[in-house]
Amino acid sequence: MPDTYTLVEATLKVIQDRRSIREFAPEDVADQELDMILEAGRQAPSGENAQPWRFIVIDDHSLKENLCSEAFTGIYKMSRFAAQAPVVIVVLCRMDFVAHRLGGQIQRTGFHLIDIGIAGEHFVLQAEELGLATCWMGWFNNRKARRVLKVPRRYKIIAFLPVGYAASRPPRETVRIALDEIAWWNGFEKKEEGRECGSERKPES
Repeated sequence: MPDTYTLVEATLKVIQDRRSIREFAPEDVADQELDMILEAGRQAPSGENAQPWRFIVIDDHSLKENLCSEAFTGIYKMSRFAAQAPVVIVVLCRMDFVAHRLGGQIQRTGFHLIDIGIAGEHFVLQAEELGLATCWMGWFNNRKARRVLKVPRRYKIIAFLPVGYAASRPPRETVRIALDEIAWWNGFEKKEEGRECGSERKPES
């Protein structure tokens, strides 16, 4: 892409540039930047406008160290890198919305997780636009994390999001499946006799 982008190009570039970072510099993150990231998450859409997300911002060093030492022990120790980040955001979901329960029973779909995923993506993309690094983490000891943070029963911890400036970034592009292998027009394509067949994209008029 060129050095000057249209808004559409700039949005796609942020999406393409975003990486999961596991090495953080000690530099602090400004409160104004954290507010912008949280606001991006707050603006996410949700089923029945339930807005089930809640964010606990951990920037106190002692609390962060205690939380990480408890949540990332045993089989979860590979996640200890999160403690390097100056800020750790704990993403929670409020679990007592009727719309989510009914949707789960009828559709067999965890709509609350879809909502949290959308808010989380807003969050990490806004961070990337601000030059900050993040990593979406779901590998932690939920019971111990709840105990440290004294999380009420009606909330579930979904993820940890360390936030800071990258000490290093992955040197190569993340491999993605080709678009024509994941997107089909006007029907589901299936492989038959070693080739792709099925509905074709309608030609432009």
